[in-house]
Parts: sequence; structure tokens; C-alpha cells
Amino acid sequence: MAKNQAPQSLDLEATISKTEAFVNKNKKIIITTIVALIAVVVAVFAGHAWLSKREAKASAQLQQGMQYFMQGSDEGYTKALNGEGQYKGFTKISKDYSWTDAANLAHAYAGECYAHLGKYKEAIKELEAFSPKGDVSVSPAVIGCLGDCYVADGQTDKAIDTFKKAASKADNESLSPVYLLKAAQILESQKKYAEAKALYEQIKKDYPTSALAMPQQQGASFSSPEIDKYIERATR
Repeated sequence: MAKNQAPQSLDLEATISKTEAFVNKNKKIIITTIVALIAVVVAVFAGHAWLSKREAKASAQLQQGMQYFMQGSDEGYTKALNGEGQYKGFTKISKDYSWTDAANLAHAYAGECYAHLGKYKEAIKELEAFSPKGDVSVSPAVIGCLGDCYVADGQTDKAIDTFKKAASKADNESLSPVYLLKAAQILESQKKYAEAKALYEQIKKDYPTSALAMPQQQGASFSSPEIDKYIERATR
């Protein structure tokens, strides 16, 4: 057994010697690599802390803007957009605090403000800059608003695709049927009856408990779902 173990011991010693030689030869490269990795880790943590501070400042600004937005008047929308006093305004928030969630929402609110003010091209620019998230309420609503602005700006084909996207993003009984209905009505106005009918039928099939697809109660009796009227109208 001793004879068999000797070569293994020698091989191990030789391997250690080679490793030491490699380390000594490449010491500068190894140290530089380690330092670089540490620097990356430190930068990530520092960047996270920096972004967190920016997020807090942006959120505080956004809250002030929402107070103007909730006034529901042209004056309120204008102040929400452009700012007043220490408040920067939605358009400046989106620029000054880029890469934050608050800045992303600022694009959405700015777009809504412009839409209420009838400035649809400006609204489209802001709403297109918004990055949808994984939620099923805010993001679909913003996409739906973009669809409405496309309609107002005469970009009907874009509006159809956008309403479909909003419906898919929401995927619920309250919002999806509304957006599908809007898309279908545009298609029907373009005399694309088959495509419109397909969307009406999708509402009835995929969202059977929605207000459009449920039978309508009239006193003690029930009438056909409202969506059936649209399906019948689009049947050519």
C-alpha cells in the first residue's frame, strides 16, 4: 500500500508547487480581478442606495402633483404638468428622476393631463414613454388612455391594436370588455364587420360575467345580454 501511495503524494506536491508558481506569476492579475469584483459589488449597493433616495424624492413630488390632478380642472391639470412653487411638475419629474417608478408614473399622469386638455399629440408622447408593469389596473388604464388619444388624433389602426393590448394586459371582467368593445366599434366603423364580430364574441366567451355579457334584468324577467345586440349588428 505504501508503494502505491508514494506517487500520489508526489503528484500532490507537484500540483501544489505548480499552483503556487501560477499564483506568484499572475499575482497582479488576480489581485486586480478581485479588486474589480469588490468595486462592482460596492457600486451595486451604492447605486441601490442612490436610487432609493431618488425614488423617495420623486414620490414626494408625484404626490404633490396628484393633488393638482385630482382637482379635475384645466387649471389643475396645467399646474400638475408644469409645477408651482417647490413642486416641479409631472414633465420635469419624469426627466429629473429617470429610472425611478415615480418618473414612470409621471409620464402616465402627464399624458392624462394633456389628454384632458385636448393636447393629444403631447399626450401620446408621454403615454408612449410609460413602461407598463405587471399590474392589472393602472397599466391597462394607461394603455387604454393611449388608445383613446390615438382615436382623437385620427390614428385608428394604432388605436385598435392598443385597445386590444389594454384588454389583454388587464384580463379581467371589468376592464377587458370595455377595451375590446372600443376596438370592435372602430372596426365596425371601418366596415370590417367580421373582425368586429370576432371581438364582440370574444367578450361574450372570455368575460361571461361582465356587464356587457350578463343578461339584463328588467323587472322580474331577463333580456338578452347587451353584447348580443353588437354581435347581431356586426353579422353581415
